[in-house]
Formats: sequence, structure tokens, C-alpha cells
Amino acid sequence: MPAMKSGDAGYSGFGEAYFSWIKAGAVKAWKKHKRMTLNLVVPIGFVRFVFLFPKSNQNFRVEDIGESRYVRLTVPPGIWFGFKNLSQSPSLVLNIANMQHEPNEVERLKLEEINYRW
Repeated sequence: MPAMKSGDAGYSGFGEAYFSWIKAGAVKAWKKHKRMTLNLVVPIGFVRFVFLFPKSNQNFRVEDIGESRYVRLTVPPGIWFGFKNLSQSPSLVLNIANMQHEPNEVERLKLEEINYRW
């Protein structure tokens, strides 16, 4: 289950890789990175990612990925996103980021601040 190679589309350098567990049915939303490019894979479980692009007037892009659809999603800076575990057990999300995490680099909104029906 490869995640990323330096020659892949979407690769923009390496800062850190980190894993996040998400409980069954849980939603983690909303955040937007100012400078970080994310590369997301789900090696365990199945997760719905929802993206809201700038000036899109609430037009969402939805991508369901995981063991049965193993792909990598590249998320450039400036896009609001959240995700929900669609599995009956915990899912594991891997982010391969182009920079190290910086607390002031990310913006966050409460779940209800973006009108999306999970």
C-alpha cells in the first residue's frame, strides 16, 4: 500500500507525516491550512472527505477513500475541509505534509459554521 513517492503529482516537499485515528461515525471538521499542502491516505477503514473551495458558494466536493478505494488526495492550501469515519470501527488517516505542523498556520471553524449535512 504505497502512500507517496517524490515523483508523484501532488508532491511538494516533505515536512512531516502523521497518523490520526478517527472513531466510528465521528466527524472532524472544519479546517483550512494557509501554507500547508496535505496528502491524505486511509490505510485502515473508510473515510468521507468533504472539501469547500474558496468562492464556491457552498459547492462541496466529496471523496470517500479507504481500504476498498485506496487513493491519495492532495489538498492545497486555502481549502476548507472536514472528514467523517464511515466505518463501524476506527479508521486511520495518514497525512504526508510539505511542512511541519505550525499551530498558527491553520484556521478552524466549528462544525455548524459550514452548512453541510454529514
